[in-house]
Amino acid sequence: MANRKPPYKAQDDGLPEDHLSPRHDPVQQRSRERAQRIIDVTGELLERVGFDDLNTTLIAKEVGISVGSLYHYFPNKHAILYAMASQWLESVEAQLDEIDRWPLESLELADAVERLISLNIRVYRRQKAMLTLVQAMFSVPDLRELDLKHDELVIDRMAEVFKRLGIRRHVNERGRIARIYLETTHALFLVVVNQNPERGRRTLCDLKLMMFNLLAQHHNDSVTPPESFPWERPGDSAKAPPP
Repeated sequence: MANRKPPYKAQDDGLPEDHLSPRHDPVQQRSRERAQRIIDVTGELLERVGFDDLNTTLIAKEVGISVGSLYHYFPNKHAILYAMASQWLESVEAQLDEIDRWPLESLELADAVERLISLNIRVYRRQKAMLTLVQAMFSVPDLRELDLKHDELVIDRMAEVFKRLGIRRHVNERGRIARIYLETTHALFLVVVNQNPERGRRTLCDLKLMMFNLLAQHHNDSVTPPESFPWERPGDSAKAPPP
């Protein structure tokens, strides 16, 4: 994935790092809610203090439990981040499942791009501390497998989406195009979630135009750009960009 930083030091409270699974799966509703509360609070703290200053003592204090109680659910902070990243990956996969149900073959390319980008950005906006989590997924060895799983999942599924949209190239070529789509959208989504609404909207419009041009170039049929794109607002081209 894009927007990566040099690896973080693999450290956390002096606890073993070789177990990322919860101590045991919560069965009772109260236990499930407590485990989710720990994950949610960790996301909030990531936004406030960042990865390096995050530790289980701080998380437990914010949740309102003892460190010992927290260890009943997760052995270390990397295990909590692993659970958080896994939930985000499930949201990404659910979006891809939704896209599979669309009548892609009957959509105009510009309409398909509009729908794809507008849907894709939602999982980035919903996730707390999105940028920090993504950096951890790439940089922390314990979380690296989720980063690779994300890339493989999106590339494989989008390659099939592009085939249904009329890009009937060899599977390896569609995979290459899907990687360009992934890396470009992923990088700009991480920018958009930290922009003000108007600036973010304009960034998404530029991204949609880039992806339209990418896919149109590889489409098996000649694709003529529409007179106006579905993501444009009247008068956009005449407006000066906000400072």
